[in-house]
Amino acid sequence: MSLIELPKPDESVIARRAEIARDLAALTSPAAVISDEDGRRAFETDALTAYRRLPLAVVLPSSTEEVSRVLKYCHTHGIKVVARGAGTSLCGGALPAEDAVVVGVSKMSRVLDVDYEARWVRVEAGITNLAISGAVGSAGFFYAPDPSSQLACTLAGNLAMNSGGAHCLKYGVTTNNVLGVRMVLMTGEVVDIGGPHLDSEGYDLLALVVGSEGQFGIVTEATVRILRQAEGARPMLLGFESAAKAAICVARIIASGIIPVAIEFMDKPAIEVCEAFAKAGYPLDAEALLIIEVEGSEEEISDRLAYIATIAADLSPTSMTVAESPEQAARIWKGRKSAFGAIGRLADYYCMDGTIPLGSLAHVLQEISAICDRHGLKVANIFHAGDGNLHPLIMYDANTPGETEKAEAAGADILRLCVAVGGCLTGEHGVGIEKRDLMREQFNDEDLAVQVRLKSVFDPGWLLNPAKVFPLDARQAVDRPEPQGSRSVAA
Repeated sequence: MSLIELPKPDESVIARRAEIARDLAALTSPAAVISDEDGRRAFETDALTAYRRLPLAVVLPSSTEEVSRVLKYCHTHGIKVVARGAGTSLCGGALPAEDAVVVGVSKMSRVLDVDYEARWVRVEAGITNLAISGAVGSAGFFYAPDPSSQLACTLAGNLAMNSGGAHCLKYGVTTNNVLGVRMVLMTGEVVDIGGPHLDSEGYDLLALVVGSEGQFGIVTEATVRILRQAEGARPMLLGFESAAKAAICVARIIASGIIPVAIEFMDKPAIEVCEAFAKAGYPLDAEALLIIEVEGSEEEISDRLAYIATIAADLSPTSMTVAESPEQAARIWKGRKSAFGAIGRLADYYCMDGTIPLGSLAHVLQEISAICDRHGLKVANIFHAGDGNLHPLIMYDANTPGETEKAEAAGADILRLCVAVGGCLTGEHGVGIEKRDLMREQFNDEDLAVQVRLKSVFDPGWLLNPAKVFPLDARQAVDRPEPQGSRSVAA
């Protein structure tokens, strides 16, 4: 069971599965369409595996033109569509519906054009995050956003959720690194927004599209910013006797004016699990650990690490270690990047994604522990401390009746806490289905009405990524006719 409600599917659409699959094959190719049950099962969930739904059919187009034909067909026949990259979404953003066609862009992974002087690369949206940096690395460039799943996740999903990563503290999240997109609307119309330049005239539609979670269209190509690789980079480890002291250290580093490339946090449960997995040299006697990386010339790196060490010294760290070799630095980051998988060796987990002001970090960490204790669950905290983007991993057993509901309830309480202290529901994972019913914790009815109307401009039939982002009754509240005698805002 789950606390999250899913709408009942349209059985009349499901009854036409074979016909729809044949039509989609004619629009693309027989090899691009998956309609058998075993084949569809590979697409029944994403990384938020608590929820599963077999899609109506799956189509894997090879070009923008094929995506356009598929969406135009689905629009004409009133068939719902769920866009999918690699399925690494942690909020159920790519969860299918039984009466929806999954349109995956994984076959569209080419590098189309590169301009090193202007510092951009144009790629198809099915390319993996890490492959972008791989394509330009030999010329001394890289693509900055680096989600932990960057080896597998696609740019399409990064664009949908406005993904970040460990190094977003200095370089920003996806929206700060995208210059333009090519997107297919539900009608099949292809539109270009932005382009290979720093800014565009008129309304900032690009900022609207990035983070729209597949609600407006399917992005098939993107032009992204690439940056020169730094001369060097080095991480250091700071161990503390309490999470509160680590949190204070983070706030003081940022307040000092130094912006490291990354400041990552782990509590004791996370330290132990990640050290057992990666053998990175994490301090097992510490209650909390910070991974802080700076970059620049060797002199700059040494000066900044020394200054950070001075800030930390006032908080009596239990350990202070600076990576002495590229191999040691790689092990340190391997532990952090592998953290979710390492926790998964112990238990099922529910990964939250709230963001809070840095000044509330110590208080919120205490409250997270108290919340999970009340629900009878364990938690490990691993997150991007520099920008207050929390990732509590609530551990549970999905095979024990009632445990999933307890994890969901604890997660909801944590997100309510984030909003209550002045933060928000998501930093980089998106809303998806996981946080859909919590949107009213952050937005009032007027706020939601504006968002719903905006969705309706791009997708009047609400066929794209159904039952995500908005509470299920949000559209009905906006569509409901006003009482006689009332006056609209436009009047």
